[in-house]
Amino acid sequence: MTYPALAGLALWLAPSRCAGCDLPFDAAATGLCPACAPLLEPTPYPLCPPQPAAAAFVFQGPLADAVRRFKYAGRTELAKPLGWLLAQSAMAYAGAVERVVPMPLHSGKLRQRGYNPAALLARSVARQLGVPLDVGILTRVRPTGAQAGLPREARVQNVRGAFRADPTVASARLLLIDDVRTTGATLAEAGATLGAQGHEVRTLAFAWTPS
Repeated sequence: MTYPALAGLALWLAPSRCAGCDLPFDAAATGLCPACAPLLEPTPYPLCPPQPAAAAFVFQGPLADAVRRFKYAGRTELAKPLGWLLAQSAMAYAGAVERVVPMPLHSGKLRQRGYNPAALLARSVARQLGVPLDVGILTRVRPTGAQAGLPREARVQNVRGAFRADPTVASARLLLIDDVRTTGATLAEAGATLGAQGHEVRTLAFAWTPS
């Protein structure tokens, strides 16, 4: 078991804490305390579900703090409240998708981090929609540098050819899940890779960072 996984397990067993401010409070389904919950901001049209390329919330305030802890600090217990929030937004796709697919990490990054945040969120979405979670249909075949700070065209070049879709899987209507979207270059490349195999792809990120 990795150290991030151990950290997440310890906090899972500890008293509930707000996903946003990280202070103890009596748990709610959202995982956010009464001070942080009103600060959630849904994304504006045309990024809100059920758009074909959507995100659930704006990456700001307590929600941004929660995502950073979830992604970079080993706080895997936050998958439960954040996944619940994303799953409510994903209900806009009910009946329109047949499988949920998480954005994959490269194998080296997965070993380093110990878990895939997008896969943990996607699990909640698949459960809510009542469709299978498919973690094998899409793989990241080469590592890519960090997208943060790159201009849009550089982001597109950075992820070009980074994914491979399993050619043996029959075409299906897919919902591709990621944790954070900025320009959408990574989601677009992954979606195009799946689309080239005949799949109909919609994408949904938990949070959107305005570029």
